[in-house]
Amino acid sequence: MTEAILLVGGKGTRLRPLTVHTPKPMVPAAGVPFLTHQLARARAAGVEHIVLATSYLAEVFEPYFGDGSALGLHLEYVTEREPLGTGGAIRNVAERLHSAPGDPVLIFNGDILTGLDIKALVDTHRTSGADVSLHLTRVEDPRAFGLVPTDGTGRVTAFLEKPQTPEEIVTDQINAGAYVFNRSVIDTIPAGRPVSVERETFPGLLADGAHLQGMVDSTYWLDLGTPQAFVRGSADLVLGRAPSPAVPGRRGDRLVLETADVAPDAKLTGGTVVGPRTVIGAGAELDGSAVLEGAVVEPGAVIRDSLIGAGARIGARTVLDGAVIGDGARIGADNELRDGIRIWCDAEIPAGSLRFSSDQ
Repeated sequence: MTEAILLVGGKGTRLRPLTVHTPKPMVPAAGVPFLTHQLARARAAGVEHIVLATSYLAEVFEPYFGDGSALGLHLEYVTEREPLGTGGAIRNVAERLHSAPGDPVLIFNGDILTGLDIKALVDTHRTSGADVSLHLTRVEDPRAFGLVPTDGTGRVTAFLEKPQTPEEIVTDQINAGAYVFNRSVIDTIPAGRPVSVERETFPGLLADGAHLQGMVDSTYWLDLGTPQAFVRGSADLVLGRAPSPAVPGRRGDRLVLETADVAPDAKLTGGTVVGPRTVIGAGAELDGSAVLEGAVVEPGAVIRDSLIGAGARIGARTVLDGAVIGDGARIGADNELRDGIRIWCDAEIPAGSLRFSSDQ
């Protein structure tokens, strides 16, 4: 396995306001853009050439990662003029691949944090003789996912839409967002139009008698599609629950990047990340949270399971619990924001004016 396609074109709508100025794969997790963790894990598994399928804010990626040599990779970038879906994005970058028709190509989504054994997935693909192999994971409540049942040999037997009744839950296995395609299969995807691998490519291949193999790997897996999940994933990387060779420091209760200014009596726990040029005031308490570059947390603030955007300011004694604060926002002193509330970029909340929560 020497090359891969990384799908990083999504708009990250569910992650707003984090993605207003930044594409989802570039939002920092454990101190570096999330994409860095995926690239580093792919390289550790032996991948050398990766084509990034970009779309939303595509101009951000190449200036940061360049040709990939700093990570030991050869990176190329292909930008969609119009959104093409997962299958369309894969087909759109096919001409940049070097593989022969029978060679395997790794494909993975840019918003999944996982401990997947990449080499094992490729080995499963080769030994089973599959046309396409899928990473499957088991979840306790599969109602929010499409189901992928397999037979006793691991061969995929169906792709089922999200179950609506208990009787429809025939398996707890779901598509975990990483695949191995034979290069020749990629060429069969229609070019120049939107295509969903989940709804069109995979069911079509199955109907045509192709061999689709599933490999269940139930190590760490998290879809970072919501702000709460993203904050959790960042904390899990710092705590060592999620594997990555790209965490820029020792794993533990906290990760403080260089140039951050943290008061000696501030308390940082639960995998909290404090980004560069941030200021954490005296007596502040942060648990399981992420503070992005240039943000300021004033003295006595209490922040739990929250994300503070770049350049934002949190006033003294303000309490945040499960909140997301957009880039450049200003939250005055003595406010209380809980339960998933999102404050938009550059918004201003006066001191002592808000005791608010939201279940959105």
